[in-house]
Amino acid sequence: MKTYFLILFIALFALGCNQVSVEKKVDKKTQNKIIDRYLKKGAWQHHYLTKEWEEWIDKGLKEDSTIAYLWQQKALPYWKQTKYSQAIQFYDKAVQYDRQKWLSRLGFLKCIFAKNYNDALIDLITYKKEFGTTYEQDHSLEFYMALCYLQLNQYDNALVLLKETIGKEEIEHGTTWVHYLDRFYLAITYYELNDYEKAITEFDKVLKEYPTFSDAQYYKSLCLKYIDKYEEAKLLMSKGKLNYENGNSFNEDSSTHETYPYQVTWQWKASKSLLKL
Repeated sequence: MKTYFLILFIALFALGCNQVSVEKKVDKKTQNKIIDRYLKKGAWQHHYLTKEWEEWIDKGLKEDSTIAYLWQQKALPYWKQTKYSQAIQFYDKAVQYDRQKWLSRLGFLKCIFAKNYNDALIDLITYKKEFGTTYEQDHSLEFYMALCYLQLNQYDNALVLLKETIGKEEIEHGTTWVHYLDRFYLAITYYELNDYEKAITEFDKVLKEYPTFSDAQYYKSLCLKYIDKYEEAKLLMSKGKLNYENGNSFNEDSSTHETYPYQVTWQWKASKSLLKL
């Protein structure tokens, strides 16, 4: 009798597992249909800043509120309108239903858009512990962690991450593969640590790749000032201002919406004051 009940239990358990598996497949198929109906054929037929965008997505969420992609798309206009608290609230839902896909992206958005560096660090570090490293917008997870540390004045932590990241990229892909902004922020870190010679060395590498990068010229000019090369500093600052006026600044996709850490707004009176021009 005991054997009979054991066999029956195993059979029912196996049947239940199979049913769960089938249900998951059916659910995924249904979710794809909802995405197609309310996102691709609905919201995407309108600009993301229109009311129709969110209205269509809300219809989809009404049918299934567990679709992470709909929550992520619902948050999109709020990032663009600088309504960051609301955007994060919706993005948290996306993370809840697909953690691996959206958690690192949320950390990036908190860093670059919301400028909530403590919370961004939590998300980025948590993602790395759970899933390993990844990339967002052509930059590693460690790159954005370093930006957070820079903005929190934790320069030693930023230095460690940027040196490790650049070193790894050079070994795996060669020196020319390293993104110029990785080196730019390494130079900024040296600048903040008052190591102006090393900062200038890194800025020179950046300017070799992007010769008219006005932000690098600005900070290199300040470094030259601090090592008493005043005439060279004044000349470079003037070149930087001209290059800025010609549109040579950050060219990241998100830089059209948000100012990046240490991006220069070029208030010329302040620039002249810094160098006593």
